[in-house]
Parts: sequence; C-alpha cells; structure tokens
Amino acid sequence: MSSTCPGHYCGKMLINGSFDGECGASIVCPRGEKTNMQKICEKCTESPELYDWLYLGFMAMLPLVLHWFFIEWYSGKKSSSALFQHITALFECSAAAMVTLLVNDPVGLLSIRSCRVQMLSDWYTMLYNPSPDYITTLHCTQEAVFPLYTIVLIYYAFCLMFMMLLRPLLVKKIACGLGKSDRFKSIYAALYFFPILTVLQAVGGGLLYYAFPYIILVLSLVTLAVYISVNIISFKNLAAKKKRLVVLFSHWLLHAYGIISISRLDKLEQDLPLLALVPGPALFYLLTARFTEPSRILSEGGNGH
Repeated sequence: MSSTCPGHYCGKMLINGSFDGECGASIVCPRGEKTNMQKICEKCTESPELYDWLYLGFMAMLPLVLHWFFIEWYSGKKSSSALFQHITALFECSAAAMVTLLVNDPVGLLSIRSCRVQMLSDWYTMLYNPSPDYITTLHCTQEAVFPLYTIVLIYYAFCLMFMMLLRPLLVKKIACGLGKSDRFKSIYAALYFFPILTVLQAVGGGLLYYAFPYIILVLSLVTLAVYISVNIISFKNLAAKKKRLVVLFSHWLLHAYGIISISRLDKLEQDLPLLALVPGPALFYLLTARFTEPSRILSEGGNGH
C-alpha cells in the first residue's frame, strides 16, 4: 500500500504513534482539521485573514439589509414603527453574530480559528472524492474552509430564532399605523429570504467568497443611482430630509467596504487614497442631473433647440 491516500482532501490521522488509514479506506478529517502536504490531518490554529472577516461581514450584512428593506417597504409613510423595527433588526443580527462567535471553536470567546482558503475547490470537497481503482469512491467530504462555510449557516439560524422571539411582540405593540394584514409582512418576507440565503451559502459560498467585493460595488452603485434618481434631484433636496442623508452615507460605507475588500489593504499608502473615490458617483450625478432633467430636455426640444 502507498503511504499516502489519493485525493487532495483524503487524510490520515495519527493514533497511538501510527497513521490510521491507507489507500482504499475513507478517512475524513474531523471538523476543524485539514490535510497537509503529507495527507495528515492537522488542527487549524490560524486566525482568519482580513479578507475572511470581510467575507463574514458581507454574509452577516445580507439579512440585516434585507430586513431594513422590507421593513421600509411595508411600513409605509404614515407608520411611526419603522425606526423601532430597524433597531430591533439590528439588535437581532448583532446578538446572533455574538452568539455564533461564542458557540464556535474556541467556545466562549469572541474569536475563531480557521483553515486558510487555498483555492475554490476547498469550498466544494464533495466534488473531489477520489476513485483510485475507478470503482470504489473514497468519501472525503469535509469543511476544508473551516469555519467559513458552516458559521454563516449557524448565524442565519440564530438570526431567524431571535427574529421569531422578538419581532412579533414588538410589531404587535407598536405597529399601530398599519393594518392587521400589513403588520407582519416584513416578518413573512424574512421567512422567504432566509431559506434563499441559506441555499445561496450552501451552493454558492465559494463563488461568493471570491466575488463579494465586486457584488457590493455593483449593487451599491445601482441601488444608489436608482434611489437618487427617484428621490433626489439637487443638493437642496438632498438636505431636505435626514433619511436621504442616511441612505446616501450608508451607500458610501458600502462603497468603501467593497474597495477595502478588493484591495485587502495590502499596501496602505496605495490603497487608502482609493477611498477618496467613494463620493464620486453620487457627486457626479448631483452635479450633472440638471443637464439631463426630462422637463428641460422636452422644453428645449419644443423650442427647436
């Protein structure tokens, strides 16, 4: 028998001074361990890199942003409960994030240890089960990106649990401006998007890990452009309502988050000046909107200019 097992993710464990498992046997490293170059299962003891934390932050923001969107969508202009629901959603997600960190290894600490992501295939080990004799398949599926894959799913479970415990009581007490049929629509929406987010992480977690900085930049630019074009025409209109400023600064934070995620701040002196580009799209629109205002174009066209 060979001294190593076939397949990048098949390993051998050291038991009583000898290696357990040879080719032809299915050896799966326990959770929190990963095979090294000698195909020996080793415990992951490194801390996540900045990019890993940014990815986890992105996945943690998704349910919060969706909560805020549907709360705003269903609250209506006459409702005074939207602010309290926004704060409650923030508390739910924050509490879920803290509990998720506490229950992950090392248990009881607001920190995690991780296996470094080397390649895209680390996220999809189930697709790389080897067949040495082309007949028998060795099942070596494991979480090679520990804990980036499962910690997100655990976080979503806690988010859902806290929402079901807190939000219905809050909405029932303070959502007086809404009809009975509309009070719980933001909660119903969450019952739809949480399964979608779970499937998205389960199936496309690896793709999201590499693509999320660009997703943030594109979506934040598109949503900001739509919001400004619908609600804001000039600097005067922008300052008329505090809510518009909050939305604008929130998008700027997302722009900065995307830029930091792409650059990873490997070279601070080169990467930090890129943050000066954050207000660029919004300022460009506000400065040029008066030249493309539909009413002005129609009036000039009617005058023959």
